Amino acid sequence: MSRSPERVPRGVSGARFAPAFLLLLGLAATPLGPACAAEPGRGFGLGRPATAEEIRAWDIDVRPDGRGLPEGSGTAAEGEPIFADKCASCHGDFAEGLDRWTALAGGVGTLQSDNPVRTIGSYWPYLSTAYDYIFRAMPFGNAQSLKPDEVYALIAYILLMNGIIADDRFALSNENFNSVRLPNENNFIEDNRPDTATLKDGEPCMNDCKPQVEVTMRARVLDVTPENDDNGAAKRAIE
Repeated sequence: MSRSPERVPRGVSGARFAPAFLLLLGLAATPLGPACAAEPGRGFGLGRPATAEEIRAWDIDVRPDGRGLPEGSGTAAEGEPIFADKCASCHGDFAEGLDRWTALAGGVGTLQSDNPVRTIGSYWPYLSTAYDYIFRAMPFGNAQSLKPDEVYALIAYILLMNGIIADDRFALSNENFNSVRLPNENNFIEDNRPDTATLKDGEPCMNDCKPQVEVTMRARVLDVTPENDDNGAAKRAIE
């Protein structure tokens, strides 16, 4: 039986391809010597400094104190047709959410229930998160296509749907943005605990830390805990 010829890129003969491949393989395996090291203060000579325009295009985050907000304004009345055109197919005409898509309004009083509804009006602490996320990632599939005035108008409409403002003529802008406080802001507190135990607290336990481990909570809301604890198959599934 004849041996099948080796497969090489079209237009490259096997005789030339093999030495070239071995040369590239050798270069890839060669450690970088002093000649390739970066000179102090000069870098590696790759790329170029970003221009001011490029930096501005990436620098779009908005912070809780309002830093980063662009100039602009929009009313809830102006935001309603924008929301209907660009947002309602997922979030509903009144920001109530459709199917499995996120609700943006409602949910007040549900956070301590078995089925909390976390919306801008019931859960979020700062309005800046709404601007940052909508401008950065929405609408789905066409992110960063909204102009600042449109984002302000959309947020004003969402505030209206949450009952945080009562007048659809209210104009939200970079100048009055921080005057709008969300209802759940005071329920967010700074967690100043260290991420891990420190040596001043004693040597951290690494094994056999408790004589007995017990289940203290069931994930009923997630529907992952079988309701019948007497069912042997259910218990084996948990184990």
